Amino acid sequence: SRGEERIFIWCIFLAICELVIDGAEAYNWVKYIYIDDPISSLDENNTIAIACDLAQLLLRNDSRKVRSVISSHHSLFYNVICNEFNKTSNKKFYFHHNKNTGTYTLQSTNDIPFFHHVALLSELKRVVISNEIKTYHFNILRNILEKTSSFFNFNDIKKCIHGIEDEVLFNRAVNLFSHGGYSMFNPVEMNDDNKDLFNRILNGFLEQYKFELPELN
Repeated sequence: SRGEERIFIWCIFLAICELVIDGAEAYNWVKYIYIDDPISSLDENNTIAIACDLAQLLLRNDSRKVRSVISSHHSLFYNVICNEFNKTSNKKFYFHHNKNTGTYTLQSTNDIPFFHHVALLSELKRVVISNEIKTYHFNILRNILEKTSSFFNFNDIKKCIHGIEDEVLFNRAVNLFSHGGYSMFNPVEMNDDNKDLFNRILNGFLEQYKFELPELN
């Protein structure tokens, strides 16, 4: 099967990595190990096993003679890797794009995981302050509400704004504007009434859930 093939290839790669990290003379030319999504076509059990084994192997590289880079879009693999690395005093950074200067930098998360939806909330707060609210921002807001709803095990996103003044109106607005097919590649600015509505929904949500939003430039 495809999964068994991936495991076989991974075993060979892992054996070579072990030789590199242990300082085998035949591989003393290696300076970097790059691993891109090694868990394609694998079930959850094998994904967890691979993440644990990989983390333990890389943590043996005490001298840091070999630098390692791991890229993945698989949330389970990422979480297991992070949890294993968190057992040591490793620092965490995120890759930040400064829109004002066009530059990219590594910024520390101050030992707090930097989640994508938190960055999106910061961006929504920025567009509200600058009054640059576009129609597609409702799509982003709905996506954040869905993630929050999933985290708290709510069966409906309207529970995320339950208890907020005008919650019925807010829920209708989120559903209406987020299903309009608005594209971020063809942004349309909202009228003033809808901007005010968006502002009230976002501020009501942030009052309900006390996110510590980072500064994004």
